[in-house]
Amino acid sequence: MQPLTGIVITLNEQANIADCVRSLSRVCDEVIVVDSLSSDDTVAIAEAEGARVIAQAYLGDGPQKAHGVPFAKNDWILALDADERLDDDAVALIDSLALDDPQTAYSFRRKNYVARHWIRAAGFYPDSVVRLYNRTTAGYLPKKAHSSVEAPKIEATTAHLRHFTYEDMSHWIRRIDALSSRDAWAMKERGVSPSRLRPTLHAINAMLRKLVFKGGMLQGMDGMTVALTTAFHAYMKYAKLNELYELEQTPQR
Repeated sequence: MQPLTGIVITLNEQANIADCVRSLSRVCDEVIVVDSLSSDDTVAIAEAEGARVIAQAYLGDGPQKAHGVPFAKNDWILALDADERLDDDAVALIDSLALDDPQTAYSFRRKNYVARHWIRAAGFYPDSVVRLYNRTTAGYLPKKAHSSVEAPKIEATTAHLRHFTYEDMSHWIRRIDALSSRDAWAMKERGVSPSRLRPTLHAINAMLRKLVFKGGMLQGMDGMTVALTTAFHAYMKYAKLNELYELEQTPQR
């Protein structure tokens, strides 16, 4: 086992956290869960699996993922989302790494699932994400939505993470609702102004990007599903941004 600290952020992830902690424990000698004040059994389950839990009200994606890093006993950090798991090839790769170059971070190829269906269309695969890095030289950017790890060097591996993104199509729609609300909040926090044109323009751009540039039009139902849901997400986050500004200006009834 490597001198690695696994870190995962949670909010009401009781259905996912046990398997996530077990997955991290395959290669990490320490697991930290940064919990955003869950109201379900996430904390109790994480602690029962041997994780150290740190309570922290949600700060935004990047700041929340960075919050647990100073508490780690190791410099090498393996960050997973609660719905991600290490595939066997990722475990083998991590076990084989010397981890002697703190300048290098490592990306993995993510397999995104809807229920048991692995979606590979329109950019959903290989969906490379950096998950293994050394905190002395790298870390998550302080972006409140869709943050990523910045590092001096990134080695792209062919090892995989399994990402159980959506339980089913209905869950996909519910997640778009939740994530578009988070994205709208994050944009308002950084001062993005409202616009009547942006929802439509960003939705059209997202649709063209997925259908044309990512090849979705040639990838059947999966390609069309990814394109439509991506466009819907883009439209809703900007529409909700407009709504946030409108609510500020609306007198209370």
